[in-house]
Amino acid sequence: MADIKLVVFDMAGTTINEDNLVYKTVQKVINQEGFSVSLEEVLNHGAGKEKHKAITDVLTACTNAENIPALADKTFANFKEALESAYDEAEISTFNGMENFFDKLRSHDIKVVLNTGYDSKTANKLLAKLNWEVGNQIDALITSDDVVNGRPNPDMIQMAMTKFGITNPAEVLKAGDSEIDIIEGKNSGCAITVGVLSGAQNKEQLEVANPDYILNDVTELEGILFQ
Repeated sequence: MADIKLVVFDMAGTTINEDNLVYKTVQKVINQEGFSVSLEEVLNHGAGKEKHKAITDVLTACTNAENIPALADKTFANFKEALESAYDEAEISTFNGMENFFDKLRSHDIKVVLNTGYDSKTANKLLAKLNWEVGNQIDALITSDDVVNGRPNPDMIQMAMTKFGITNPAEVLKAGDSEIDIIEGKNSGCAITVGVLSGAQNKEQLEVANPDYILNDVTELEGILFQ
């Protein structure tokens, strides 16, 4: 087993249980423009991506829309407003055992970083709803706002490594609930990439990216890292 010093976990669907609310909201605002895109299509083409990119890719793959750049801009603006309302009203929780798992990792001097395709405002709203704080439950939060290139580019993971003085990606583990999370980890050179079945995509979809492990949820890593 690699000597892991940093774990980078996706947020929604991996460490936070929000029942695919973000992708249901993407579906809603796209269909408000006169389309009939399914949630499965949204998850297939948009999961894990920065959300403007996700909307653009779903519109491109699943509709016959014209002038997609302009439509994506409009839809993304509607999405941000709709998601804020949805998160204000929704019950958001962690998956069972998540905070104890974080504590176990940090007690072994493993840094815990959350990264996400959400913007900073949305990500911090989620943290506040859970009473999670950087420096308490987690060591850092990196959002799509913080980097030039979102997933599957390695920018967010490289930023996390730089933050904690880690120069060797063989000391990093990346886990997430979408194929693009796994590709992000591989593009970063992470020693271990993990797909989890607790969120956006199923086993067959995750297998396309060839992760080292596919687990029911991310806390099962405890049995792998600390055997």
